[in-house]
Amino acid sequence: MSSSLPQAAQKRTQREILLALSGLIMGMFVAVLSGTVVSTSLPRIIADLGGDQAGYTWVITASLLATAVSTPIWGKLSDLLDRKLLLQLSLGIFVLATVIAGFSQSTSMLITLRVFQGIGVGGLTSLVFVAVALIISPRERGKYMGIVGGVMAVATIGGPLLGGVITDAFGWRANFFIGVPFAIAAILIIQRTLHLPRSNRKVRIDYLGAALLALGVSLLLIWVSMGGTQFEWNSMMSYTLIGVSVVALLAFVFTEFKVAEPIVPMSLFKNRTFTLAVVASIAVGVAMFATSVFLAQYFQLARGANPTQSGLMTIPMVVGQMGASILIGQFISRFGKWKRWMVTGSVMVLVGVSLMATLRYDTDFLLVSVYMVVLGAGLGMVMQNLTLVVQNDTPAEQLGAASSNVSFFRSVAGAIGVTVMGTILATQVTSHITASLKDFVPSSAAEVSALKELATGNLPNVSSLPDAVRVIVESAYGAGIGDAFLVAIPLAFISMIAIIFLPNKSLSTKTAAQTLAESAESSAIDQAEAEVGATTTGSITVVNANANASHDSRPAGVK
Repeated sequence: MSSSLPQAAQKRTQREILLALSGLIMGMFVAVLSGTVVSTSLPRIIADLGGDQAGYTWVITASLLATAVSTPIWGKLSDLLDRKLLLQLSLGIFVLATVIAGFSQSTSMLITLRVFQGIGVGGLTSLVFVAVALIISPRERGKYMGIVGGVMAVATIGGPLLGGVITDAFGWRANFFIGVPFAIAAILIIQRTLHLPRSNRKVRIDYLGAALLALGVSLLLIWVSMGGTQFEWNSMMSYTLIGVSVVALLAFVFTEFKVAEPIVPMSLFKNRTFTLAVVASIAVGVAMFATSVFLAQYFQLARGANPTQSGLMTIPMVVGQMGASILIGQFISRFGKWKRWMVTGSVMVLVGVSLMATLRYDTDFLLVSVYMVVLGAGLGMVMQNLTLVVQNDTPAEQLGAASSNVSFFRSVAGAIGVTVMGTILATQVTSHITASLKDFVPSSAAEVSALKELATGNLPNVSSLPDAVRVIVESAYGAGIGDAFLVAIPLAFISMIAIIFLPNKSLSTKTAAQTLAESAESSAIDQAEAEVGATTTGSITVVNANANASHDSRPAGVK
C-alpha cells in the first residue's frame, strides 16, 4: 500500500528525517531561547527601563499569555491549512517582533512586543510537534522527541548563561538579536527539506471562540497579577475582572460545542489519555517556567551573582533535563515502554519542586545544584513524552488540536503559575525587608541612598548595595523565592497521580501522515464502491420497471 501513498506520507530514511528535523529543531530552539536568553538580564533591563517587580513579572507573563492563547489557534489552523506556510509565518512574526523589541524604550513597549513574540512562539510550539508527528511514528518518535527535548532544555536553561555573557559583553539589547539569524535559517531549511501533507478539509475558523478564549484567559491573568497591588481583592474592579473572565470562558466552552471546527474540540476530553495529560501538563508548565524565571532572580538578587555567573550556576539544570530527555527518549524508542519513565519523572518533579521550596540566600550551592539536577531530570522525562502519548492515542484528523491543546494548558498553567509566584515573591520580599529594616539605623550616606532606592519599589542592583543593606535584600529574596515554589508542590502531586493513571497503550509504528493517507484512500474506495453500488442498484431497478411495464401491457386474459 505504501507505494500508492502521497510523497509526504511515504516512509522516510533517517537522513531525510534528520534533514527535515533540523529546521524544526532550529525554529523551536530560537522560540524557547527568545524567552530564556533575556531572563538573566531581565533584572538589569527592568532597572534600565525604570520598571518595578510588577513590570518584571508582566514582561514574562505577556509572552506566556500570548503563547498560551495563540497555541490552540495555530494548532487548529494546522488541521485546516498549509502547515509549512504556517510554520514560516510564525517564525516571521517572531523575528520581526524580536528585532523591534531590541529597541524598546520603556517597559510598556517591551511588554507589547513580547506579546507579538509570544504569538510567533505559540505557532512554533504547536506546529513543530505536529510536523514531527506527521513524519515520524510514535514508536520511533521517542528518540527524536528526546533530541527536541534536549535542545529545548539547552535553550530553556542554557539561555540564561548565554544571555549573561552577551549582556556583560555587549549590553542587554544584544540578547534580542542573537536568535534572528537562526530563525531566518530555520525558515529557509524548512522550505527546502520539510514536505508535509496538505489538508483537504473546508476552512472554517472559529473567530468567536478565539476572541472569547483570549478575553477570558487575559482577564484571568490580569486579575491574578494585579490583585492586591493595583486594586484590592475585595473591590469592584476585582469582581468585574474575575466575573467577565468566568463568563467569557463559559461562553467559550458553549461555543466550542456548537461550531463546526472548534479551537478546542470538547470531544477530546472524552479521551482519557488526553484529559489526564492535560492535568499532568499543568504542574510541568509551572515548574518549567518558574525555574527559568525565578532561578535568575535567585542567583542575582539572593546570591549577588552577575548575569554571567547566574547563567553558569544553572548548568546543573541543563545537564539534568537534557541528559534525561535524550537518554529516556532512546529507551522509549528501543523498548517501546514509556509509562515507567514518566511515573519516575513525575516523582522527581515533585521531589525537585519540594527541594526548591527550601531555598534560602545562604543555602549551600552544592545542595542547590542537586535540587536543580533532580528537577531538571524529572522535567526531561515527562515534558515531551506527554505530547507523545497524546499523539499516539488521538485520531490523525485531530492531531493539531490535540497536540496544541496540551501545550496550551501547559502554557496557561505556566503563565498563571509565574504570575501567582511573582505576586507571592513581591509580597514576601516587601514583608521581609520591612521587618528587617524596622530597627535598622543607617550609618553612612551610601546606606541612606540605598534605602531611598529600595523605597521606590524598583528591582535593586544588589552588587552595588552597602553590605548591611545587601544582606537584608539577599535574605528577603532568598526566602521569597523559596516560598514562591510552595505553589508548585500540590500541582506536582496532582500531576504525578494523573500520570500514574494514564492508559499504558503501545506506541504505533505508523506516522500520522501515513494514517491520514490510508484513511483518505479508504474513504475514496468506500465512496467509489458506494457509487458503483448505487449505479448497479439503479440498473436493476430500471430493468425490473421495464419488465413490469411489459407484463402490464399484455392483452387482457393472457396469463
